[in-house]
Amino acid sequence: MPDYVETNFDERSGFVPCATPWGRWWQTVAEVHVEVTLPEGTRSKFIQVTVKPSHMKVVVLDKVIIEGSLFAVVRTDETIWTIEDKKILHIAMTKADACTKETVWGGLLKDDYLADPWTLHEMRKKLDLERFQIENPGFDFSGAQLKKAYDKPKGSEIEEWEEKQKGKQEAEEAAADQ
Repeated sequence: MPDYVETNFDERSGFVPCATPWGRWWQTVAEVHVEVTLPEGTRSKFIQVTVKPSHMKVVVLDKVIIEGSLFAVVRTDETIWTIEDKKILHIAMTKADACTKETVWGGLLKDDYLADPWTLHEMRKKLDLERFQIENPGFDFSGAQLKKAYDKPKGSEIEEWEEKQKGKQEAEEAAADQ
C-alpha cells in the first residue's frame, strides 16, 4: 500500500460513527475524525486542541472535553482542526501506521470513548471495504456487503452487549413507571 491513501470512500458510502457525550468520532483506513458539538457561535480563540503522537487534549471555553492517551499513534504534523458553522469542532488525525498494518481503533482513547461491539463490528466491515477499494481502484465497493468470519464476534459480544442494553432499558422503564 502507498504511504498515503485518499479514496473518499467515506463520502460515497458513509461512515460508522461512535457516539460520545461530546459528539462523535469515526475512522477510515488512514484517518481518525472527531466531531465535538460546540455552543452556538463558538470562535477559535475559545478552543485549544493539543495532539501529540499518543495523546490528545481538547479544551473548549476553559472546560476539558477530551483528554487522554490515544488508542494508537497518529502523525501530529498531519493533524488539522476546523470549526464548522460555529457549532462543530472537526479534528482530523492521520494514523501513523495506516499503510503498514490493518489498524482498527477500538476507541478514540485507550480507556475512554470505546466503540460498543456492534459499532466496532460495523467499523471493521467498512474499513475492509475501503481497503478493497484501495487495492482495486477500478471497482466501486461503496455499496458492497461483506459476509466474513467476523460476522459472529468471539464469545457473542454483540449478544451480550444487546442484553445489557435491554436490561438498562427495562430498568429505566421500571423506574419511570414508579
